[in-house]
Amino acid sequence: MNIGTHVQGNARRQTGVVTLEYAFLLIIALIPLLLFTFTGTLIFAAKQSLTMAAAEGSRAALHYGDISQRQQSACQAARRSMLWLLNFSGQNPSCANASSAPIQVSGAYPCEAGSSVSCMRVTVSYNYDQHPFIPGTGAMYGWTIGAPLTSQAVVQLGNTSP
Repeated sequence: MNIGTHVQGNARRQTGVVTLEYAFLLIIALIPLLLFTFTGTLIFAAKQSLTMAAAEGSRAALHYGDISQRQQSACQAARRSMLWLLNFSGQNPSCANASSAPIQVSGAYPCEAGSSVSCMRVTVSYNYDQHPFIPGTGAMYGWTIGAPLTSQAVVQLGNTSP
């Protein structure tokens, strides 16, 4: 038996083992990193959608009408803006009762103490712990998020008479 051939065969086998070890390490390290990044991107998109929904709801509250009409208009606008989140979570909020989660629209209240100008607050939320975008990531992000994602916008109504 030629010793040079035997050593060369072992080197080839070792190269194959190193390649397999590298592939397994890449899978074990890269997949969680990609999962973490993708989920973070979806959470960022959800936060942006909530901010947009609160802003659109507060703009819709500026339309003329009585307070209940303004509340309903604000709720419907916020609902349209965050529809993908509502569909994903399976929630179907009723704008007839604008004081329940995930879309809450306050009644008119004085903007400042003693002020004659009224304000209205639109608050929208999404509970990521109950409805994670990728299964299993609720626990992973639970320690950083800890509470439902929320956004809030306040609009100054001025004269609230129709």
